[in-house]
Amino acid sequence: MPDWKMLKATWALRAFAWNKIPLIAILRPTLVTVDREGCVIRIPLSWLARNHLRSMYFGALCIGADLAGGLIAMNLIRARRSRVAFLFKDFHADFHKRAEGTTLFTCADGVRLAALVDRAEASGEREEDTVEVVATCPDRLGPEPVATFRLTISMKSKAGKNG
Repeated sequence: MPDWKMLKATWALRAFAWNKIPLIAILRPTLVTVDREGCVIRIPLSWLARNHLRSMYFGALCIGADLAGGLIAMNLIRARRSRVAFLFKDFHADFHKRAEGTTLFTCADGVRLAALVDRAEASGEREEDTVEVVATCPDRLGPEPVATFRLTISMKSKAGKNG
């Protein structure tokens, strides 16, 4: 039986992507889970996501990491109706193995991101924190990571002085 909540969230993500960032939509990401604790995104190894070695292109891997970390922040801000804007300040990737199948991107830093939103709302100044995203190919390698990413997220309240 399908999880209608996740199906609806997946379609909302894809609609947002087609409207704002079509490159994300082309990869057909699926939300596996998303809540206050974290997020898991699935990206299939398709013809569009594959490189010349028949593994997932590093750009597609980076998009998965972007989604897993960024979607938590976006959902927190939307749920609170906060006037906080966020962007990625930096991005570090370690590639351990080739992603030769459907890849899961897991970020378990929801609590950390909620605290970041709190700090940005309270201070009105730019606040930053780093989250980790782990990419795995469970069908091929089980829980062994194929890549790990560290993304620094910067947030600032739009309601603060000087926007």
